[in-house]
Amino acid sequence: MTRIVVSGAAGRMGRRLLELVQQDPAATLVAALESASHPAVGQPVAALCSDVPADRRVDVRVTSDVPPEVAADVLIDFSVPEQTVRLAGLAAERGWGIVIGTTGLDATQQAQVQAAAARCPLLAAPNYSVGVTVLFRIVAEAARLLGEGYDVEVVESHHRFKKDAPSGTALRLAERVAEATGRDLAQAAVHGRKGITGERTPREIGMHALRRGDVVGEHTVSFTALGETIELTHRAHSRDAFARGAVQAAKWLAGKPAGRYTFEQVLGL
Repeated sequence: MTRIVVSGAAGRMGRRLLELVQQDPAATLVAALESASHPAVGQPVAALCSDVPADRRVDVRVTSDVPPEVAADVLIDFSVPEQTVRLAGLAAERGWGIVIGTTGLDATQQAQVQAAAARCPLLAAPNYSVGVTVLFRIVAEAARLLGEGYDVEVVESHHRFKKDAPSGTALRLAERVAEATGRDLAQAAVHGRKGITGERTPREIGMHALRRGDVVGEHTVSFTALGETIELTHRAHSRDAFARGAVQAAKWLAGKPAGRYTFEQVLGL
């Protein structure tokens, strides 16, 4: 039985994670975290969940930190970068695994998270969908096979509440293209276009972020030459694709030695 802490418990992903962990017979929810100022703090987890059988509900309240008496195996964090850095340090101190789905970390925050992996098992991915993880590999292979003669554009769309852009998934897709074609993404990426930009350069990778309504997540990578286009698209129908993958990752990570792991390893890819 994997003992799981969920951070960002009152968020869109967090609520679904609370439900899925309680539904899973191989997992148990031992704590649910939110920021100290959040109105959900002090509430029972049941107030945030609507899809949990009565016999699987746990007597857990939302807190701003993990009580010292709580024993856990893995922490799942979908929150904000500052919280993620703090929780990575907490996981390292207590010897837990940590599954990170937070995006938008800057270089300093990424380095702080990486440092925690020296003391605990850590898995950070921009996307926990099986389909997107396979798409990463397909996009890289397409870029390698098509070569330099095709213009690459990455377009992502998310709900209006998403705070960072482009999405972590879009960046990872662009990274896979860059790696497969020998480009430096920092030099090749062009984020949107405005004004007199001149002709498109052969090696640039276009990046475009849309924010609209309640879109869960859509990503398209297009390869276009003179005369034809190939488009590779993933559309998430609900957050379940990500939440189920994160719970799967948490169960896989429990008990692993300290180090940095990938979702590809969880899936055996």
